[in-house]
Amino acid sequence: MTLQDDLATVFAHYAADTTYDSLPAEAILAAKYSTIDTLGVILGASGLMDVMPGIVELTREWGGTPESTLFGFGGRAPAVSAAFVNGAMGHGLDFDDHLPEGHHPSVTVVPALMALAERTGGVSGRDFLTALAVGQDLFARLRKNVAWKQDWFMTPVIGTVVSAAACAKLLGLDAGRIAHAIGIACTQAASTMQTAYGTGGDLRGMYGGFAAKAAVFSALLAEKDVKATRNPLEGNAGFLPVYFGEWDRDAMLADLGKDFQGASILYKLWPCCGVTHAYIDTALRLLGGSGRTDEIERIEVFGGDFAQKLSQPAEFRRRPPTSNDAKFSIPFTVSVALLEGTVGVGDFSEARRADPRVHDVASRIEFVADSKYDWGKELPAGAVRIVLHDGTELFGEARHDETPGAAHNPLTWEQLVSKFEDCAAHAARPFTDAEIEQLVDIVDRLDTLADIAELTGRLG
Repeated sequence: MTLQDDLATVFAHYAADTTYDSLPAEAILAAKYSTIDTLGVILGASGLMDVMPGIVELTREWGGTPESTLFGFGGRAPAVSAAFVNGAMGHGLDFDDHLPEGHHPSVTVVPALMALAERTGGVSGRDFLTALAVGQDLFARLRKNVAWKQDWFMTPVIGTVVSAAACAKLLGLDAGRIAHAIGIACTQAASTMQTAYGTGGDLRGMYGGFAAKAAVFSALLAEKDVKATRNPLEGNAGFLPVYFGEWDRDAMLADLGKDFQGASILYKLWPCCGVTHAYIDTALRLLGGSGRTDEIERIEVFGGDFAQKLSQPAEFRRRPPTSNDAKFSIPFTVSVALLEGTVGVGDFSEARRADPRVHDVASRIEFVADSKYDWGKELPAGAVRIVLHDGTELFGEARHDETPGAAHNPLTWEQLVSKFEDCAAHAARPFTDAEIEQLVDIVDRLDTLADIAELTGRLG
């Protein structure tokens, strides 16, 4: 390599050279945590996403070589198809992991790697964890160091590219072919933030499937010696200049192979947009928990550009018509939390969205625009003011650094296990308590597995 090599070449050599023994302990832990977290969300989404039975039916109609398990539903499909189905559920509950800066580093990588591992056979837990740690690290390095204008949807766009690199790593390809996999993936990286800003529809929950499918396909093409154009990331019309315009190459490469930035990944306590969490937490803290909604005259939520999109139009956000809209609604999620003390995976059902108690509380929530809370480098902060009927005013900053699951208040393994158990209980096909306990045990000892199929085969 030279200093002038395209980043695709540099990243490819890094991926090829990384071994399990070279991973720091925190990178291995993040990969293991993300595995149980992502799999739990997928299983829960299999039973809670109304759109999934039709997608699974379509996948089965296509047929093909039965290579990889359809999680939560059972049966097998070609690896590319399984990656799409499982990836489509990875963000279905908006409960998957994320970076402090926002966006989701594992939802595209985990389903892609698992589908490909089953197809390949004999992939050890250590090999899987190594490829996942590489994908998570590359995602963070790209996400943090490009100029983003809330235009491209970073998770599927970046996720396609880094997941392809991780998949090529899993296949044991050399650096040249990994670089080609990255280049091939660039031709498929897509989706804009309208998928998040827009209302209605199903794509907001299932975008991870498109990136996971593209990643597996790209790696398999590279394995068959399909070659990408040179300089796919930094060429004149390459991925980085076209999609982002500006990028910090030096920051992307700083301590590459030593500092695995996937270790900064955070895990959610509540199954809704990460920006809502600070408002949920602050409102609960101000009132000391649930059970006091009858004392509230009004609630003011202060926020910037992105929070405004989750709060207006006011009546729409107070009564969201779909589960995806509800997960992206500050009035709805705060109302549920103040009524119940938490927000659970079952709180976005049609019945819950029609609950008059939720409507009553949400009708008292007003948005106050404040540009100082615009989304910058990290998830945007905000503030909450609660005015009680007796004239008492309660005010608090809504910050993300102390909310449950934040960097200073991270979820423990035990909390992630409880989250997994709750999600798995909603799977499309019933999992017994013994099966769930066994899945947790297998993930806990993932680094000892001779073949990750010991895990994946039990998820259908």
